[in-house]
Amino acid sequence: MANMAQAVRMALHYGEKHLGVTDVFGEDVGPPLGGVFTATQGLKTAWNTPLDERGIIGTAMGIAYAGGRPVCEIQFCDYAFNVLDMFKIAGNQRWASGGGFDMPLVVMTPNGAGIRGSLYHSHSFESWASRLAGWKVVMPSNARDAYGLMLAAIKDPNPVLVLLPKALLRAKDPRLIPGEPADPDELGRMIDAPVGDRTGWEPNWPELEDYTIPIGTAERVREGASGTVISYGRTLPLCVQAADELAHRNHAFDVIDLRSIFPYDWELISRSVLKTGRVLIVNEDTEVTNFGEHLLRRVVDEHFYDLVVRPRTLMGKHVPGIGMNQNYELNSVPQLGDIRAAMWALATEAA
Repeated sequence: MANMAQAVRMALHYGEKHLGVTDVFGEDVGPPLGGVFTATQGLKTAWNTPLDERGIIGTAMGIAYAGGRPVCEIQFCDYAFNVLDMFKIAGNQRWASGGGFDMPLVVMTPNGAGIRGSLYHSHSFESWASRLAGWKVVMPSNARDAYGLMLAAIKDPNPVLVLLPKALLRAKDPRLIPGEPADPDELGRMIDAPVGDRTGWEPNWPELEDYTIPIGTAERVREGASGTVISYGRTLPLCVQAADELAHRNHAFDVIDLRSIFPYDWELISRSVLKTGRVLIVNEDTEVTNFGEHLLRRVVDEHFYDLVVRPRTLMGKHVPGIGMNQNYELNSVPQLGDIRAAMWALATEAA
């Protein structure tokens, strides 16, 4: 029952031990903190950088060019806007060289709302990231998927952006990662750094196993014919909760956890749309030029005559940032009640 931060940490340890990860670095990533969300505690190759996102990405590119396999962190995705041009350059390399030069670079960064982080710690980045040709982009909604997607990212010869929903980094997954002890308290004693003096502390890693989720594969986490709900990250568990509640009112939904923003699992989406004829896409990014709009456009283009009601989206408000006051956050990004209402409207609209 690891939480997502622990799962990422275990994946990085497995990467160090078995997959050739040479460096894990970023702001406060190394000791003594081990990351602001503790996702890098105890790693052998973890080290701290200056507060310089451009330096972090440039260093990671240099390590990758030289044959290393780096994993770096941008402390909050809000600061990824500082390096869009460098992301573009990294994404060009394999294409520009005809596959002659790999760019095995992993960038992980916390994403989205849910912690009342205000203007500079609550952005979503997946819509921007989806425009970075040459990159693969993933976003897990649970700890087990975070482990499997991180291993896939480490193994990939392309640059991969791993977006970690801030609101879910402490959420525990009842499904065990292969090799993880069943007792969550035991896992904590093994790999969580003590509070206070950490001089001499070292983790006692479990014997973890390879568990890789291929990038580009979604998962149908609930099944039904009342509608297709597509989501990922923070809003995915809310969609599942709403689907479970509405199942008691005789409406069962296909709920698809996209997991990969790009490439994405169009085959699974398409099969579900053909079955239900009703589509709702849910995420927390701002609603103008949102990645959900791309999915909606493709649904209309390829399944116009298969739809029985209009397809729809539920996204965050188009505001510059999310205020620190809880009321601002609750009214800026979709909440459970909003999702439940949208799903009910989708299922009950007359064909």
